[in-house]
Amino acid sequence: MAAGSSCTIVEYFGGDDGYRCGYCKNEQGNFSHGMWSHAMTVQDYQDLIDRGWRRSGKYVYKPIMNKTCCPQYTIRCHALNFQPSKTHKKILKKMSKFLSKGEMPTEQGDGEPMDSLCEEGGLHGPAKVCHSEVASPVVTAILTEAADTTPAEFETARKDTVSVPDVRGPETTPKPGVGADPGRPLCRKAKELRKARRLQKEQKRQVGGGVPASVTSNPATPIQLNQPKALEEFINESLPDSPLHRLEVRLVRSNPPSSQFKASFDASYQVYKLYQMAIHHDPPDKPTESQFRRFLCDSPLEMETSPDGPAAGYGSFHQQYWLDGRIVAVGVVDVLPTCVSSVYLYYHPDFASLSLGSYSALREVAFTRQLQKQSPKLCFYYLGFYIHSCNKMRYKGQYQPSDLLCPETYVFVPIERCIPSLEQTHYARFNQDPNAGDTHVLKDLGRALVLYRRTVMPYAAYARKRKGSNDEMEVAQYAGLVGQVCAERILLYRA
Repeated sequence: MAAGSSCTIVEYFGGDDGYRCGYCKNEQGNFSHGMWSHAMTVQDYQDLIDRGWRRSGKYVYKPIMNKTCCPQYTIRCHALNFQPSKTHKKILKKMSKFLSKGEMPTEQGDGEPMDSLCEEGGLHGPAKVCHSEVASPVVTAILTEAADTTPAEFETARKDTVSVPDVRGPETTPKPGVGADPGRPLCRKAKELRKARRLQKEQKRQVGGGVPASVTSNPATPIQLNQPKALEEFINESLPDSPLHRLEVRLVRSNPPSSQFKASFDASYQVYKLYQMAIHHDPPDKPTESQFRRFLCDSPLEMETSPDGPAAGYGSFHQQYWLDGRIVAVGVVDVLPTCVSSVYLYYHPDFASLSLGSYSALREVAFTRQLQKQSPKLCFYYLGFYIHSCNKMRYKGQYQPSDLLCPETYVFVPIERCIPSLEQTHYARFNQDPNAGDTHVLKDLGRALVLYRRTVMPYAAYARKRKGSNDEMEVAQYAGLVGQVCAERILLYRA
């Protein structure tokens, strides 16, 4: 990967003070470690989220799992093996009806009260915003935004496919006391009847064409018919060829901001403001433009490209949903070496009944699958945190197959193996091997890198030069949380 000589520079904060939990509303029950990131490589962030960290703007935080009131477990979906559920198919069909006929659903949402995938208890950051002077000849190139090399825009394309109409007739209720006639053959579903008719036609065609009758018993045909439709087929069917409303999805880079991002900034911000006021009941003066920039536009991730990476490169993006020429929803995502990580989703309240949170998640799964064709290692979709103790956040487990991150060994475990433990207790170790531990556990604090007086040095050298109070406990806590590998790559700023 390349975008100049990049490295990660952070300032670490402890996690002693509790703050309000956005899930159970405990005023001081939410505990997390945090650090301010001045710059960060996509590989470092990938490694950090695989240790339970997550970003909000440039603030990167890690819940203290065995202390916080509502433990938040990193969840990822295997995008290549994802199959939409019945609920997901209904959402796609709902979108199809709206685009083709203009039918707006009357019900609000789809049973997922928190549609956006990164509510995480509300936007939050450190108690103090850090703007320390970290520039030096060693790292100046790191903090320079390579705007000239930014791809202008990447649009998610859709194939022109014909929507398959729902051929099922209206359901009828049987009369009381009248059951099935045991003298008649069992009723078969319409789908099975259609499949049987196709097989009969195929057999007649093959026999008529001189194909031996024995060939017609080849089981390959019914197996092929039983193959489930891919997610992309369902999405394409939700996008009619001649729609009443036209939906377009655009991917624009937010850091460094592309020209398309700058041109659409105000329209995007207005949607965010309406969303925060209507969905989260913020007063009009709270969702300011500076807050929007700080939490959803600013990102520590450096823009990086790779010969075997996605065409748009790695880093932070806004995936904009344009309906009839105006923005109605925006998904904030990070494209990393092995995943697409969902950061936040906001939408226009007028379209809440279209379940845009769930719809955008399905589009982001498909987007991950699309990127995997360009970058084979990029095959996971991270949905943020899974909070089992909060019922309205359990919906993230419906995007299957999915894994939860073990908070002690940092290995991913299939969610179905984790749920029984979470039913018993809020905090759980998922790795069943009692001898397993953290493979990147801190072993040598002296090798951790620090940035001190504009010079990069190992902690052992810094310890000999520093003056004032001893900070070894704080640095050891930080290094233990990021792990030995990241501690030897990331520069920890020391005043």
